[in-house]
Amino acid sequence: MHKTKIKIAADALDANTTIAQANRADFDRADVRVVNMMSAPGAGKTALLERVLDDLDDVRVGVLEGDVQGSLDADRLAHLHLPIAQINTDPGFGGECHLDANMVRSALPALPLAEIDLLIVENVGNLVCPALFDLGEDRKVVVISVTEGDDKPLKYPHMFAAADLVVVNKTDLLPHLDFDMERCERDARRLNPDLTWISVSVRTGDNLGAWFDWLGTL
Repeated sequence: MHKTKIKIAADALDANTTIAQANRADFDRADVRVVNMMSAPGAGKTALLERVLDDLDDVRVGVLEGDVQGSLDADRLAHLHLPIAQINTDPGFGGECHLDANMVRSALPALPLAEIDLLIVENVGNLVCPALFDLGEDRKVVVISVTEGDDKPLKYPHMFAAADLVVVNKTDLLPHLDFDMERCERDARRLNPDLTWISVSVRTGDNLGAWFDWLGTL
């Protein structure tokens, strides 16, 4: 039985990879760069987007929102007047804890790819499953907040090993927490020496320019 479960999981990932390749081909034809944003719930993905997307004047941005239910995050971004598509994963047993390539593919008709330079996929809040599923993206971003603790790279190594960029949010709360930034970054770089590391505070605006600049270079 155990071997059967492993084979089923491998088959599912193989099928996902095939669809992700089709997504990537469509994005390449439309000359669209794609960023997959992942985090635990409440780390601040949507807030990070709110603070900078309106200022990317020379980049046409679209957003694909993934949630188990509802459209709260998409509603928060609506005032930016960007192309936004919503994916809800709630059909099934409690809702999927991640987006997969097929879900993204099903949402593409709702996005005007010919009018977009950069597509941000805001994944379902989870530090485990999203790391395993290629969506056809160019870059993976992991957002953590200092309120979660500095042990996240050790507890969720696959997520940090897959990341191109780590954004540490809510740094304004550091004086009130036992969060060791140097240790957290060191543990992450042991998994992935090539990742980019940015620490910010959405509330105060501290170092948001680094996040803005990274998006602007894609």
